[in-house]
Amino acid sequence: MIIARLRLVSRPSILCVTSSTNLSFYSKKRSFSSRYSSQGRTNSLRFGIFANIRSAMSSAMSPVSSEKQVERILEAKNDDHGGVIVEMINEPIDPAVFASLLRASLTHWRKEGKRGVWIKMPIDLVNLVEPAVKEGFYFHHAEPRYLMLVHWLPSSANTLPANATHRVGIGAFLLNEKNEVLVVQEKSGRFRGTGVWKFPTGVVDEGEDICDAAVREVKEETGIDSKFLEILAFRQSHKSFFEKSDLFFVCMMQPLSFDIHPQEAEIEAAQWMPYEEYTAQPFVQEHELLRYIAAICRQKKEKGDEGYSGFSPVSTMTGFSDNKGCLYLNRYDLNLS
Repeated sequence: MIIARLRLVSRPSILCVTSSTNLSFYSKKRSFSSRYSSQGRTNSLRFGIFANIRSAMSSAMSPVSSEKQVERILEAKNDDHGGVIVEMINEPIDPAVFASLLRASLTHWRKEGKRGVWIKMPIDLVNLVEPAVKEGFYFHHAEPRYLMLVHWLPSSANTLPANATHRVGIGAFLLNEKNEVLVVQEKSGRFRGTGVWKFPTGVVDEGEDICDAAVREVKEETGIDSKFLEILAFRQSHKSFFEKSDLFFVCMMQPLSFDIHPQEAEIEAAQWMPYEEYTAQPFVQEHELLRYIAAICRQKKEKGDEGYSGFSPVSTMTGFSDNKGCLYLNRYDLNLS
């Protein structure tokens, strides 16, 4: 994406703009700004405005306060799907001015046959959201520092991709040499005060691999250092978190330390518990999903890879990013070391 700027497009159509701010200019097709230095030269462009003043001008610099006919549109970068992306800079702009620029831009993009229009709006420019919505934009997603607005221009069916639909979580299965499993009781959430002992769990952070998230969550909740071994199974559910779907990965871990130091803020208690005692809990026995997970863990515990082989990460590259990711596969059956 690029910084949003206002620029002239040299075409017969015009947008009439009246400014109460003194502007300084050089000559035709030269930049102008709403502020200038004591030396009489223009400073850096506040909004990156470029103009083609449709009248004869002197080449000398002089203030202009009269109405000038210019055409300006928001500068945008073409995306890979026939649309455009606009990234607004964090500079104040009058909502009425923005609305005029946006209308002119939409007219221009429609003539060019553009499809989707994306506007990345810094949170400090929230006052520009209303005029954008009035022009047909809607919320696609929000992050801590910006909103992403989108508008589908053609009359055909909207094919823009939906916002992220899933949250990703992990549950960590750790056994020590005494055939004890690492379990915790939580201070908050649905299990607070229930007395239920459960695997350490958590949510994968943005940009974090599942295997790394499992190591991190075990360390944060229990103080135990561990090594990721395999994904034993995963579960997909829907409408579980703010109407989003959820992916939950059961991860087998190898403990590297054994002294427990529970996280005070979130964990009520943590301990190494005999595996059969964990599975005998009424909560585990009453829920089909937990019974399946317990059976998988028991098979892995008792027979190793010959009884049940999960999926281990292999670092790979894709054609969509320069960053490495993880392919999770069955190393045992592929005879991978």
